[in-house]
Amino acid sequence: MKHSWDYRIGRLMLPGLKRWIAIVLVGIFCIVLGVLLLLGYHPITVTGAFIRDMMEDAVHVVPHRISGLLVITAGGVIVCMAIARITMSVLGAYLPADRESIPDVLYRRRHLDQGPRVVVVGGGTGLSNLLKGLKNYTNNITAIVTVGDDGGSSGRLRQELGVLPPGDIRHCITALADEDKLVTELFQYRFESGQGLEGHSFGNLFLTALCSLTKGDMVEAVRVASRVLNSCGLVLPASLSNVVLVAELEDGRVVRGESQIPKANGRIRRMHCEPAQPKALPEAIQAILNAELIVLGPGSLYTSVIPNLLVQGIADAVRQARARKIYVCNVMTQIGETTDYSVADHVQAVLAHAGCPPGAGYKFIDAVLVNDEGPGQPCSPEVTPVTYDPERLRELGVRVIRRPLVSHELSGHHDGVKLARAVMLWYFRHKRRKAAPPEQVAVAAKRRRLAGLF
Repeated sequence: MKHSWDYRIGRLMLPGLKRWIAIVLVGIFCIVLGVLLLLGYHPITVTGAFIRDMMEDAVHVVPHRISGLLVITAGGVIVCMAIARITMSVLGAYLPADRESIPDVLYRRRHLDQGPRVVVVGGGTGLSNLLKGLKNYTNNITAIVTVGDDGGSSGRLRQELGVLPPGDIRHCITALADEDKLVTELFQYRFESGQGLEGHSFGNLFLTALCSLTKGDMVEAVRVASRVLNSCGLVLPASLSNVVLVAELEDGRVVRGESQIPKANGRIRRMHCEPAQPKALPEAIQAILNAELIVLGPGSLYTSVIPNLLVQGIADAVRQARARKIYVCNVMTQIGETTDYSVADHVQAVLAHAGCPPGAGYKFIDAVLVNDEGPGQPCSPEVTPVTYDPERLRELGVRVIRRPLVSHELSGHHDGVKLARAVMLWYFRHKRRKAAPPEQVAVAAKRRRLAGLF
């Protein structure tokens, strides 16, 4: 069987042969050098004379200006080819063969690194769903996640080991991660059997172990996990305090615990937490103040979005930030939290817990994004589409953007790509507008109400 020249040369360069080939070449060089010295020819003199004769002959054939340019071009091409092969070899060690091309990766990374600074506040599946879409527009994403979860694997780890609930943090890290990597699927893997392991996800256990290794520093544990998954953004807990959510229902009942609130199946009048006004993570406050776009939601209204506003300093930072601010309303109502809620009910609850007076919604958010598409499949009597009530929204003083946002794969939920596109299009269209004083905004809202416009 015949082999190519590359194969034959490669065989000669196998370990054990290379040094002997080099020794043979050194020996031949010594013999030639000795012969030249024996005949009275100095190697440097002979070589210089040979090169000079070649150059003089070349000048007679090709003018020296043209020949010089040709030699320079050839040298440049050789250097560029060598640098390209070295770069491909080095980067190829970090990027598998089944990934997109290296130039595409470099261009995409450079483009996304220049994207806007986006802060998303919320928790649960809705937040991670939005992050999957936003990472196609920017790498400068900060997700601020609620820490009130006390159910499932997160609740067990929180109760047994005293760590912050890692579930929502894990969802956000994996949402911002490189989904082509097997390690991302590993973080989402949930044990289906095993004493003590059943129900736990590997990602939750991994974050808990990292938290222990970093002496209880969950922020550093999240950073390490983000590096492992090659995440394109930053995930921060809203607070490092051990927060317990408390709901006051309209029938007078008081329900403690995030997992118990939906089970009470009552209309919520007010939310607060224990301890009251837990201290916010300083990095979260700074991220909000430095943001160019702030997105509230989507997610469970009373157990994912509003708990962040109960943390001391979060609502004030959102209010003071010069960023564009938008609230993403849920597509469907949620049993035990928002039964029979309209869009205005959602917005009113957010504004009330943020300390915003009635009719002054423009002081806290610039707009609310509402789904303008059917849920796709018939809904159960308990879970219905969130109704759109423009009259009440006008009274609250907020602007409404309506877009088709429903996922065709997961009925009743947002499509991450559609949602991110709608949010970013709204931002890019309004980012250059100079913010008007609150007095002008109030006058404009009053004029719209009088004219019957929205």
